Amino acid sequence: MNIQQLYEFCLSKKGVTEHFPFDEDTLVFKVGGKMFCLTSLKQWEKDEPSLNLKCDPDKAEELRAEYEAIIPGYHMSKKHWNTVDFHSDVNDTMMCELINDSYDLVFSSLTKKIQAEIQAL
Repeated sequence: MNIQQLYEFCLSKKGVTEHFPFDEDTLVFKVGGKMFCLTSLKQWEKDEPSLNLKCDPDKAEELRAEYEAIIPGYHMSKKHWNTVDFHSDVNDTMMCELINDSYDLVFSSLTKKIQAEIQAL
């Protein structure tokens, strides 16, 4: 997966918007105004890309134990976020599953009203 594929994959989900709320480097994808995926553009340029993804706390621990590429979220709540490195033991299919899980987790935390608005898009 390259940055363009990541960009297109994330934006293909209902209600997703892109932002740079922290600086010009950190690309953030949100659903319903809440973050579900963050990545550093500079790290992509260095060919050292990674994603910060929201994750269920119990599943986060399991994934960290199973995959070398998955560590506690960099600059995020270590309980609810994982950082996932590309070019390691997580393939593109698994990366897409992790992105989907993060999106679904954040979407399910939205109010019913906002969920319905997004579903209607």
